[in-house]
Amino acid sequence: MEIIQIALVDDHRLFRSGIASLINKFPRYKILFEAGDGEELIQKLTPKLKPDIILLDINMPKKDGVATAQWLRSTHPDVCVIVLSMFEDAEKVLQMIKLGVKGYLLKDAEPFEFEQALEKVSEGEVYYPEFVTRHILNSFGQKPDQLKLNSREIEFLKLAGSELTYKEIAEQMCVSTRTVDGYRDQLFDKLEIRSRVGLVLFAIKNKLIEL
Repeated sequence: MEIIQIALVDDHRLFRSGIASLINKFPRYKILFEAGDGEELIQKLTPKLKPDIILLDINMPKKDGVATAQWLRSTHPDVCVIVLSMFEDAEKVLQMIKLGVKGYLLKDAEPFEFEQALEKVSEGEVYYPEFVTRHILNSFGQKPDQLKLNSREIEFLKLAGSELTYKEIAEQMCVSTRTVDGYRDQLFDKLEIRSRVGLVLFAIKNKLIEL
């Protein structure tokens, strides 16, 4: 069984201790190291000491969660980030989602939610609680025609809401996988979204696909 290495970044030592103890009880997960803020994380992160997932607090001294997520996105885009926060603040939530975080957890979440988030993110999926998806949906103010989406982008959006893989979407659209990647990246930029889940939520909000 592959062990997933976790780094825990939070300025409250007592909270870190409790979360570390909880996570070390989960079969597949192990705390690799802890850090009190983004600066300490940067100092500890090396090619040999590199976690698979970082649990990241937002409000920290020196280098906060937003600045740390920006740094991770540019220097270690392969490392998955799950936000730890006390707040459901829409602005902060959307800011972190746009920075590509893969999950969002409230600090008072139940233990099973922590394990569920780790499982989803370690398998290449995302974990967004209901309040996060609500904020994402509310942030979509423009219709597709106002954003000047072309017919192929709209077709891709509809297919992205299915169970098809990107390779299967390419086959359905009779284009290369690289072209489909291009549609996805264009939509990420136009819609300020960083995940397939965000694309699907946008498509549902604008009635391009129905549940």
